[in-house]
Amino acid sequence: MKLDSLKTPVAAIKPHIMTLHGDTRIDNYYWLNNRENPEVIQYLEAENAYTEAVMASTKVFQESLFQEMKGRMKEQDESVPYKDGNYYYYSRYIEGGEYPLYCRRCGSMDSPEEVLIDGNALAKGHEYFNIGGYEISDNETIMAFGVDTVSRRNYTLYFKNLTTGEIYSDEIPNTEGGAYAWAADNQTIFYLLRDQQTLLASKVYRHTLGTPISEDVLVYTENDPQFYMGLGRMKSKKYLISVSDHNGVSSEYRLLNATNPTGIFEVFYPREHGLQYYIEHFGDKFFIKTNADEATNFKLMQVEEGKTTDRANWQEIIPHREDTYLDGMDVFKNHLVLTERNNALMQIRIINQSTQQEHYINFGEPAYEAGAGYNPDFETNILRFHYTSLTTPSSVFDYNMDSQEKTLKKEQAVLGEFNKEDYTTERLFVTARDGVKVPVSIVYKKGFQKDGSQPLLQYAYGSYGYSIDPYFSAARLSLLNRGFAFAIAHIRGGQEMGRQWYEDGKMLKKQNTFNDFVDVSEFLIQEKWTSSDKLFANGGSAGGLLMGVVTNMRPDLYRGVLAGVPFVDVVTTMLDETIPLTTGEWEEWGNPQEQVYYEYMKSYSPYDNIEAKAYPNMLVTTGLHDSQVQYWEPAKWVAKLRALKTDNNILLLHCDMTTGHGGASGRFQRFKEIAREYAFMLDLVGITA
Repeated sequence: MKLDSLKTPVAAIKPHIMTLHGDTRIDNYYWLNNRENPEVIQYLEAENAYTEAVMASTKVFQESLFQEMKGRMKEQDESVPYKDGNYYYYSRYIEGGEYPLYCRRCGSMDSPEEVLIDGNALAKGHEYFNIGGYEISDNETIMAFGVDTVSRRNYTLYFKNLTTGEIYSDEIPNTEGGAYAWAADNQTIFYLLRDQQTLLASKVYRHTLGTPISEDVLVYTENDPQFYMGLGRMKSKKYLISVSDHNGVSSEYRLLNATNPTGIFEVFYPREHGLQYYIEHFGDKFFIKTNADEATNFKLMQVEEGKTTDRANWQEIIPHREDTYLDGMDVFKNHLVLTERNNALMQIRIINQSTQQEHYINFGEPAYEAGAGYNPDFETNILRFHYTSLTTPSSVFDYNMDSQEKTLKKEQAVLGEFNKEDYTTERLFVTARDGVKVPVSIVYKKGFQKDGSQPLLQYAYGSYGYSIDPYFSAARLSLLNRGFAFAIAHIRGGQEMGRQWYEDGKMLKKQNTFNDFVDVSEFLIQEKWTSSDKLFANGGSAGGLLMGVVTNMRPDLYRGVLAGVPFVDVVTTMLDETIPLTTGEWEEWGNPQEQVYYEYMKSYSPYDNIEAKAYPNMLVTTGLHDSQVQYWEPAKWVAKLRALKTDNNILLLHCDMTTGHGGASGRFQRFKEIAREYAFMLDLVGITA
């Protein structure tokens, strides 16, 4: 990559003054917050052209990497079927197809195939395309499905008659993808409508097939903008549920009997600040996962159906445990399945509902990712679960909960010369500056020299209680095979080590997240896993915030940084309630209208803390239609870095003008984005083929 004679884009300086709590900030690039402004588009296109020019020498290498990654995948592929009602449902890809076909067969997999949706056909003419989930009516003849062709996560709800193939004229725009719930009458469906300013789903509507959308009935409005909404049907199918969740602070369920679609959603238990609960219906009772009574890692309770659901009637089944986080639950006719986290690893616990005998599934690797899959069949004794590790491709198992036998149904095929025995994975614990031990999962190809001579990519997320488990990536082999190691730092802000791990990485403790990442980097250099000249850092979204902070804190540690859709202008965004998601994020970051949170987040906000100093080589990516982290945050960040940094290192911004937060929608197109990132890193360490 060459910078010689290339003119870097320069964003115009137009000072915008913001004063709060007696503190004044001047944002010279605030004007970039307008995707309708031709000057903004011109600047983004100039950045894209500059990125292309700088990386022109890697273009052939990028194409080679793309073909290499694509070549590891089976073009004709099929998911493992699951049974729901009288049908087996699955998806499959055809050769050359970017999008799946959603299919089913009646009674057995030997029956004729019905193609419910052909994603490739529907995607024609669209640069972006995504199916936002589907729901089948109880009589199994009508399919409701959402489609987004912009990447703003506004899904238009369509209905298809699966007997005749007719697409009904009922079309409902701006719905929340996947949040659809049929009533038992096969004519009534409930959906969530999104506010087009905030993009929050706050209204539950009832629609009757064949009637005008204008006659849809508003059945519930969530008036608190800090609550996110969900909608669905319980596994028992007896109840429709509407869920309001306050970002890990409190929750509230409302229930409606599916046979009474014109009824009223009744509150299961009213919201209380600090009380979280999640429910599942089983037989004549409800199971309740809750943090009530200071159960930080959650406990399991139950209450009889028909009784008042007041907390006085909740009975404890599994108590709170200091060392184990209760992650989730699934119910079957004869079994209760719990997913739990202990020592940064997921475990699956099986409890026989009749005998109360229980056991855990044994996975046999030091670091892995596992969890219950989609199990809509209530009557079965077979649990579908998924498993992967840094060396084991994604695998799907069927597990007999009575005999404790597991059957491998499918392992992700990796074409070409792949042998999992050629790779090694390790689990380390790094002592952070405050004495806390941070788990790190590492994978490398055998022969990797721990003498500081080889490159390493360090990845993390560290927000919202979202845990990054050790997972397999066929694309990542293109790095490992060229001498890179890959490390996941399980830093505070996730939930790998329990709920407290999350609590210690948010709000006024957010600095722990950043310190953990830097301390892991220092450890990897000190222990000769790599050197600062060959260490790369990667994170996206809130992980992009992490990248922005650590490059301000310790730019000397990294040869290069990959920041995807980075949330880097924390203070300004958290002050703007018109921006999608802002109000619901206050319990994660704090509300800067309160001075203590304003000062704290300003102390780490990447955009506010850029200085005149040397920064690493950086590749920053975003999407013009991003609904979660608006494109102008990375655009402003790069513009300010260009104006202040004192080094001659590479700084690139690539804005995809057709996509949003998740990047390209096609099955293979995403590999082009990965190939660009890999070529950026590999070229910096002198690997060009």
